[in-house]
Amino acid sequence: MPVRIRTKTRLQGSVTPPSLNTETDVINLTDQTDDYIVEGQISLQNMASGDTVVIRTYIAVDGTAQKLVDQITLTGTQAVPVVRIPSCTVAYNGKFRATINQTAGTLRSYPYTFIVQIMEVI
Repeated sequence: MPVRIRTKTRLQGSVTPPSLNTETDVINLTDQTDDYIVEGQISLQNMASGDTVVIRTYIAVDGTAQKLVDQITLTGTQAVPVVRIPSCTVAYNGKFRATINQTAGTLRSYPYTFIVQIMEVI
């Protein structure tokens, strides 16, 4: 069955964790009207020596409970400051979530961009 993109939403902003060791949502999607594709970038351009962050992504495979899909820990100034969250096709009720947790250093602001494309059968 052929599909196409029905809608595209750009989520852009920045997030600052409220305190160290606090997992903070970058995006946390609810159920969508149909299956979707999500991808994005998080910039660590503001990180400095002594900073450590953990970026995690989650999906609710069962449509209810979000489970860890991927995780990366980065420390200090980043030579390549943009972390790419690869394209992921998610069921309509998959509840994609991306978080950042700063575990050391001075709290920083982290710019991000995500694109959510909701599909439809044609």
